[in-house]
Formats: sequence, C-alpha cells, structure tokens
Amino acid sequence: MAAQIHPKPLTRKPILLSKLEGSQDVVNTAVIVPKEDGVISVSEDRTVRVWMKRDSGQFWPSIYHAMPTPCSCMSFNPETRRLTIGLDNGTISEFILSEDYNKMNPGKTYLAHQGRVTMVLFILEMEWVLSTGQDKLFTWHCSESGERLGSYRTSACASCLQFDVETRHVFVGDHSGQVTILKLEQDNCSLITTFKGHTAGVTALCWDPVQRLLFSGSSDHSIIVWDIGGRKGTALELQGHQDKIQSISYAHHSRQLISCSADGKIVVWNMDIERQETPEWLDSDSCQKCDQPFFWNFKQMWDSKKIGLRQHHCRKCGKAVCGKCSSKRSSIPLMGFEFEVRVCDSCHQSITDEERAPTASFHDSKHNIANVHFDATRVWLLTSGTDKILKLWDMTPVVS
Repeated sequence: MAAQIHPKPLTRKPILLSKLEGSQDVVNTAVIVPKEDGVISVSEDRTVRVWMKRDSGQFWPSIYHAMPTPCSCMSFNPETRRLTIGLDNGTISEFILSEDYNKMNPGKTYLAHQGRVTMVLFILEMEWVLSTGQDKLFTWHCSESGERLGSYRTSACASCLQFDVETRHVFVGDHSGQVTILKLEQDNCSLITTFKGHTAGVTALCWDPVQRLLFSGSSDHSIIVWDIGGRKGTALELQGHQDKIQSISYAHHSRQLISCSADGKIVVWNMDIERQETPEWLDSDSCQKCDQPFFWNFKQMWDSKKIGLRQHHCRKCGKAVCGKCSSKRSSIPLMGFEFEVRVCDSCHQSITDEERAPTASFHDSKHNIANVHFDATRVWLLTSGTDKILKLWDMTPVVS
C-alpha cells in the first residue's frame, strides 16, 4: 500500500503576484524576463507570447506569434535576447527579441530531430544549441553556422537535459529512468557513465554548478540528489510528492530545492543540512528480527511447521522484516521521507522527535503544473500549467 502524505500546516506561504490567462492549450514552458516585468511563454496552441506588465498592473501580450506546429519547449538567453524554441515536428526555431520586447526577428532553423523536441538549451559560451527529442537522440548544433556537430542515441526517449559549462558535461534523462552523462567536445562526445536510480522515467533535471549536485525528478514521484562533485557516488532520495515530478529548480543563495508535481504541489526542500543516504534493501529468506520464514522459504516453513510471512523492508536500516516486526511508521526527513514510512520496531524507538522535524514545506498552487522557472534575483517563481494558466509567485516567505 502506498504511503500517505500528511504535510503539517503552513505558517508561511508563497504570495500570488499575477495570474496570466489567454492560452488556448497547455503552456509547456514559460520564463521570467530578467530585470523586466515580463514573461515569455510557449504553448501547445502553437503560440509564442511575450507578456509585459502594463500601468494597470496586469500582464498583456506585447508579442503574439504563431508557429507552424505546437511549441514543446524553449530556452531564453537574456544577454543576447535569443529565444530558441523546440517544436512538435522536431525542428528548432531561433528568434532575437527587440530591446523593448515588442518584436521577434527570425534567425536560424535547425532540423534537429525526427520527433517532438523535448528540451532545448542555448549555450552562449560555446555557441551551441543542445536538444533532446522523442526520437531517442541528443543533438548539438553550432549556433553560428547552423550545422549539426553531432548526436548521441539514448536508450529510451530523452526527456530532459542539463549542461555544465566548466567541464562540458551533458546530463540527459530518459523515459527508462536513466541519467546519461556525456563529455562534449566540438564535434564528438564520449560516454562518462550512467545513473539508474528511478523506477520510472526521468521527467526533470536541475544542475547546481557550485555544489556540483545533480537533481533528477521522476514519474515515480521521487527526487534523487546525485553527488557529482564529491565523486563518492552518493545518492540522496527525497520523497514528498504524490504525483509525477514535473519540474525542479534550485535557489543557490539559500540552498533550497523547489520541486513541482502534476497535482499542483510545490515543495521547498532545505538542502543546507546534512542528509543521510537511504540504505540498500537487504535480501533474506527469513525476518532479520524474529527469524520467521518468508512465504517462499519452503524448507524453513516445513522444518518449523510455520506458515511463511510476507516480506517488508525497514526504510531506516534496510533490513528485511515481517509485518509484526515492522508495525510502526515514522517520517525520517533527514533521509528524505517527509511523510510516514514503514520502519522496524527497534528503529522506531531510536528515532527522536528532533529527527522527525520536517525539512521541507508544502504548498498548493491550485493548478496543474507543467513547468517552473525561478528568478533568484527577485525570488519569483513562475508556474505554467496544463490548465492553460500561468501564475507568478513571490517565494520570499519560504525561500529566504
């Protein structure tokens, strides 16, 4: 049976600044324009919209541009005002926005994929356009010449990617639940390693270049924190959602992780604490507490003349235990379990009230989130939804 989440009541909540409506279909991606009261959004209804705040305090589109097919994703570089848009037909279109954000000047078009573009990044330092697609390809192009520099085939449909400028490492998440790390050169790439920790597809990635941590969110409702810089292979697990993770972002100044799920929940995780790795589940033919046989252990059942029991695992120590020896439940926030999970009776006695103190706060956006963008300078969060709505939040009360 799935664990039930019962977050504690909140005293501090995000403040809703604006609600942007008008899209006719899912808003797949939206970003806050730095140093401007503006938002850029791309939608399944084929439109690119640039929303600017008017004197009335309301946001209205200063640009409304229709693309040939649905817009699946985008990347915006504020230094060059370059807008790179991935489309459902596999192409990537480039535009330069005017200084007043009232006009889009078309640039290059890249024939990047044979299927829907799932994510696109423009890397100014290298003049590269990186992208993933449903054709199981990661590709990169030169933004100066428009030529394809190379590609790499993933094990399943690639869903998301991140890039580290310093080391030129690319992180690609796919629908098999795997994260692939590639070393990218000008015209070739090499496989570094792969991470497999999720039980369902990877849906979101976030990279912290300072602490050198990679965050991966999944359809299995969990987030895994991969310690890339420490080279220790540490993988911390965060369990606080009841639905598919849609997007994650990181607040560097306060070391807080912001994650959003399809049910509209926003969770803010405190990453400025020393967390513990979840233990590996141990294998055993009998309960490691009372030695009662599990139901597949026919020999011990016959010898002891006892009926075999169902196997469970303690989330704190990882031991294989029967239901009688793991009748208690507890939250273990330092291990990432913000809600109550099964623990053995001895571990339950050892967990103190201080160890049960929550390390995350839970918030309801009241709309179905598809993507988020965090503006660290103003501590604003922009959520775009499958309900065709954009919401702009002041996160200062919870991200400080």
